[in-house]
Amino acid sequence: MRIFWPTNMRSVLNHLSAFAPALPVPARNEILRASAGIIIGCGLCTIIVDLLPELFGTPMMLIAPIGASAVLIFAVPNAPLAQPWSAITGNVVSAVVAILVLKTVPDIAAPAIAVGGATLAMLLTRSLHPPGGAVALLTTLEHETVLEIGFWFALIPVGVLTAALVIGGIFFNRLTGRHYPFRHSATAENMQVPESRLGLSNDEISDLLRRFNQAPNIGAVDLGRLLESAEREAATHRFDGVTCAEIMTEDLIFVAPETSIAGVAQKFRRCAIKSLPVLGGSGKLLGVILQFDVIDGLMNSRLALRRHSHKCLTALDIMRPAGNTVPPDMPVGHLLNRLAVQGVEFVPVTEGDRLVGIITRSDIVNLLLAGSRQRQAA
Repeated sequence: MRIFWPTNMRSVLNHLSAFAPALPVPARNEILRASAGIIIGCGLCTIIVDLLPELFGTPMMLIAPIGASAVLIFAVPNAPLAQPWSAITGNVVSAVVAILVLKTVPDIAAPAIAVGGATLAMLLTRSLHPPGGAVALLTTLEHETVLEIGFWFALIPVGVLTAALVIGGIFFNRLTGRHYPFRHSATAENMQVPESRLGLSNDEISDLLRRFNQAPNIGAVDLGRLLESAEREAATHRFDGVTCAEIMTEDLIFVAPETSIAGVAQKFRRCAIKSLPVLGGSGKLLGVILQFDVIDGLMNSRLALRRHSHKCLTALDIMRPAGNTVPPDMPVGHLLNRLAVQGVEFVPVTEGDRLVGIITRSDIVNLLLAGSRQRQAA
């Protein structure tokens, strides 16, 4: 029996769904990993306070915000808010701002102004760290003790204990297979963009995160890895899992490395092709020749002078590196960026060093057309 809910009831339920858990159910091993890390991190801070009750004449003490920092560092180590700069600088800057507030603002207004000022300082220093707000609030609540210690409170215990958490987080997360600290955009600029990420550079991903105000929640490199994986899945689905072996050309047209440049030109003219692989013994792929390479070889005066005559030039002299090869079992969808965006003429398919086939743009177009015809027939 179907139950028809009134429109207003459905609207109420939709609004109430916003209060349901937003986080997905974590994997069991991730629950254990994060909990163990927090125990180790907080335990390390406890040991430091126990062994060093006083440092440089300043009392060491456990403070509650350290527990919040531990949750971020060990439970969500990839979050920008949990990175070393955010954790250490955020907590220290928040403590400094709160102390300044204590010295200049009436006690009744100090908590609110301290937390707001700490947030402003963290945003300006690009060190937003939620426990920093707790550090600022704690500083104003324990104003007598903090004022007695002075600005040293920002370093001891706040800075020292946060740094200990970060160091512990680096070792623990690496040992348990998590990236911490992650590679932020400054490092990502020098990274090669994965071939399967269609048309989006790391800079463009960073711009997207800023545009949608998501930069504090996820790093550009992490989002890039997610996009890469998503695009791989989408490309695989787009071509129904077709592999390179299923569409590659196996009847290869090639030249040997000792083939003269005239022989290479004749091969291009006779076969009406745009590229020629150069194969050594046992079908080993040595390089590739494009039509431009033949023209350039004939016109290159330095090369001609060194060889005395252009007739002496061989395929080995004018070939270029073949580029990245792919295995026969790779899904065809992973080649889209290389063929469409990077302007590659063909993709070599190899087993070890041996060339077993090639894939051209025409092969991809034919595959797309075949899929279109199948959909129309259905």
